[in-house]
Amino acid sequence: MIQFRDREISNERLVLDSKTELYYLGHDLTLRNCTLVVKVPARALVIARTHLIDCTIEVSRVLKNFRWGSAHLKGCRFTGRFSGNDFGTWPDMPEEGSIENCDFSGAQLDACRFLGCDTRTLRFPPWPCFTLLEPARRWRELAALPWPGKIGHIVMEGFADDPPSTQATTYSATELAKSYGTTPDAIKAVIEKLDGVRY
Repeated sequence: MIQFRDREISNERLVLDSKTELYYLGHDLTLRNCTLVVKVPARALVIARTHLIDCTIEVSRVLKNFRWGSAHLKGCRFTGRFSGNDFGTWPDMPEEGSIENCDFSGAQLDACRFLGCDTRTLRFPPWPCFTLLEPARRWRELAALPWPGKIGHIVMEGFADDPPSTQATTYSATELAKSYGTTPDAIKAVIEKLDGVRY
């Protein structure tokens, strides 16, 4: 295991690329103005009680199903592809994580959730990604829309099971279209008539 903990690192480039080791960032680690290059899968990465301030997080392969719930992210910029990631404060560990003033405009997100945060401080990726605001609260309204394929029945109704603190969920229209046998244009036709969406 390669561990960084109990210190502050500034203005460095950290490349996580071992094919055999687990990377453990934390506890009580602060990265400031660093570039964090993630080349490992989610199973080889743990981030616990770590502060990332004004950092660039570059993902060079798709980072799937990673929970950033124990990271404090402030003023960070994300690039690369993220699928099924969760950012922010989880209800069962409110002291552990947070996200504010972060920029995802250079990233591709799909099925990524933002919990317990102020989405007004975040920059979401542009189309073909789109971000639904307050999906857990609005799931009935969202499910009732004329989505193409089974998106309404499967994806939008699924928001009913999300934590109430889910402030936003971002999808890639390209990936959603592939999964549900439709087209990004058909998805866009629905979201263009929708309030509480960013794209």
